[in-house]
Amino acid sequence: MPVIHVQSPGMFTTVQDLGRYGYGPIGVSPSGAADPIALRIGNLLVGNVESDAALEMTLLGGTFVFPDGAIVALTGSDFSAPIPMWTAHTLQPGETLKLGATRSGARCYLCVHGGIAVKPLLGSASTHILTGLGGFEGRPLTKGDVLRIGESRESKPCVIVPEVLDKLTPRKMLRATIGPQTDWFKPESVRTFFSATYTVTEESNRMGLRLEGPPLDTPQRGQMTSEGVSLGAIQVPAGGKPIILFVEQQTTGGYPKIANIVTADLPSVGQLRPRDEVHFDLVTPVYARALIREQEELIQSAVSFS
Repeated sequence: MPVIHVQSPGMFTTVQDLGRYGYGPIGVSPSGAADPIALRIGNLLVGNVESDAALEMTLLGGTFVFPDGAIVALTGSDFSAPIPMWTAHTLQPGETLKLGATRSGARCYLCVHGGIAVKPLLGSASTHILTGLGGFEGRPLTKGDVLRIGESRESKPCVIVPEVLDKLTPRKMLRATIGPQTDWFKPESVRTFFSATYTVTEESNRMGLRLEGPPLDTPQRGQMTSEGVSLGAIQVPAGGKPIILFVEQQTTGGYPKIANIVTADLPSVGQLRPRDEVHFDLVTPVYARALIREQEELIQSAVSFS
């Protein structure tokens, strides 16, 4: 079976697929790719199924040796890539792929024909850092790791449709619906939240993105009885600084939620870097559903099979 040798892992590189859903009641959040659009399209480009496991790199890419060669695609943010982004590329036996610092967003995906072969856990190959489950030994990659590539598949060649890809570009104006406790906040706090500029802080990670900006008056000093929380919920703890709960969130929380990022904009959250500025736009649940339908249609038309 062909393999990948990790010569340098970069800053934070993990094995991710589209995540494991349905295990919130036992305390396991979905994990999975922070930018699932990039992962899905990358897999299509190399002839995989959309949900195959790939490598997710954060802010700084790694160096990988392919002793047996491989067909690969880099998607997401440009990490000073030595090969064209968003296209399938054949690496010759013994070739090295070296990536550098990001030139755009937070995460780049290395998709390989056959996928990254790791043992699934709860139906997914994704690494869940909080619990140390899944992926490659439940942890980020380190120098000297050897990853197996899955079996080759018969697949049709495909190429990206540039004009469709442009429509899927990550956003900084994040659309959100009202949250379970929006009506707990004073009207002026809600208006502030949906009109202010917030900055992503250095303390952000796959569990959540902490935001710096105008503090919001929090009901009951930000405390409430713990309840289940959803991916993309924006909770406001004591101190009034919002937190976007993300792919490795805790599955319950005791802070009021002022809003919830719409599903269509969660991939954009995955591309936010520290010091990026974001704004929030209030939309209705009906519009949110229309956005995800439109996005799915775009993803399915993003590649052209020859």
